[in-house]
Amino acid sequence: MKKLAISSALSALLLATSVSDAQEQKRDGTDKRDTQSNPAVELDSESPPEDYLRHAALNNSGLKAAFNRWKAAVERIPQAKSLPDPRFNYTYYMEEVETRVGPQRQKFGIVQMFPWFGKLRLKGDAMAEAAAAAQQEYEKTKLALFRSVKTAYYEYWYLAQAIAVTKEHISLVGNIEGVARTRFKTGAAANSSVVQAQVELGKLDDRLRSLEALRRPIVAKLNAALSRSTHLPLPWPHSIPDVAASFTDEEAMQWLAASSPELRRLDHLVLKEEAGNKLAKRDYYPDISLGIDYVDTDDALTAGTPDSGKDPVMAMVSVNVPIWFGKYRAAERESHLRMSAAQQEREDSGKRLEAELELALYHFRNAERKIDLYGDTLVPKAQQSLSVAQQGFQAGKTGFISLIDAQRILLEFQLAEHRARADRGQRLADVEMLIGKETETGNRNQT
Repeated sequence: MKKLAISSALSALLLATSVSDAQEQKRDGTDKRDTQSNPAVELDSESPPEDYLRHAALNNSGLKAAFNRWKAAVERIPQAKSLPDPRFNYTYYMEEVETRVGPQRQKFGIVQMFPWFGKLRLKGDAMAEAAAAAQQEYEKTKLALFRSVKTAYYEYWYLAQAIAVTKEHISLVGNIEGVARTRFKTGAAANSSVVQAQVELGKLDDRLRSLEALRRPIVAKLNAALSRSTHLPLPWPHSIPDVAASFTDEEAMQWLAASSPELRRLDHLVLKEEAGNKLAKRDYYPDISLGIDYVDTDDALTAGTPDSGKDPVMAMVSVNVPIWFGKYRAAERESHLRMSAAQQEREDSGKRLEAELELALYHFRNAERKIDLYGDTLVPKAQQSLSVAQQGFQAGKTGFISLIDAQRILLEFQLAEHRARADRGQRLADVEMLIGKETETGNRNQT
């Protein structure tokens, strides 16, 4: 008669293993829920940059890929901290082994390997740091996406302003050309004035055509960041936030050190390699395997034999012997070099990002200076100069060349002011991408 008392012991060992896995997953606190798909944001001419950013965040495929890589890295944590699968053994005796209590027919066994103390924890710590680095990579990707959207948006706004200003000057030069033609007919001006006005009109028309042709590639670039078809139209933006920065360069440097996704990612990679180095040192210690064997024994051939048919149950302990020290020393040296490389990369990136932030802050401050210069001083003076030149030309006191020069200067100053406003927004996006956060600014719409 078969004895199955060992089944309870086998079940207990398997249950302990499964409970250990469940507790590890609970401690990890991983979220297995999938993200829900989000609808697109409706974009029109009144949509602020925030609507474009929201649309990009919900729909950009590159950002979704970075998010999924982060979640995939999180799923590696419970895998690293879990015990290896138990091993089930089965032995069938081709010829039954005769014993006093009866012939042995087959044997069942199960073995669970337990790594040396601390190995699972260090593996879990390494994977946790890798997951944290993947999270910072996702944040870095998001900020880079936002910077691309803002850069394209501000460039699109500048293009709209440049086209509008150029059309105004075409109308202005057209009026000047009409005045010059009238004065030529009355003999008050030479024909050269009419020709010069027509030449200026031709130059402005060429500039306008170039600007209008630029709309398609800029829209394609903005659509690409928004994960839209590059051929879809986008309305002209009517306004941009006229930001007034309320932070100092020193504060920006402090934010870089505290919240830069790139630096934080490298910090986590350093910690990952440190855990790997500690784990390599644990390889010198053996792993322990515990198991139970159950032998199926038939009844003894001799009737009345004590313990006839009794199935033996055996506990088993095995330990691997780590004797190949050359391999372990090489693994320890490798982990130490990887840790040193991660630390050196962190130091190098810190200096590089500081230099990049210094340059971005310079361009941002320079754009602010140009806005004040052109908006408050040069554009008003150029408008005044053009008005005086028009009055002088109509009165015959100012030459046509001076009038055209005044018109050209006003056009260039107006374009330079709009260029500076677009540059300020773009350079602020560069700063925010580097420091890893939105800056505190005072906003008012600029049309």
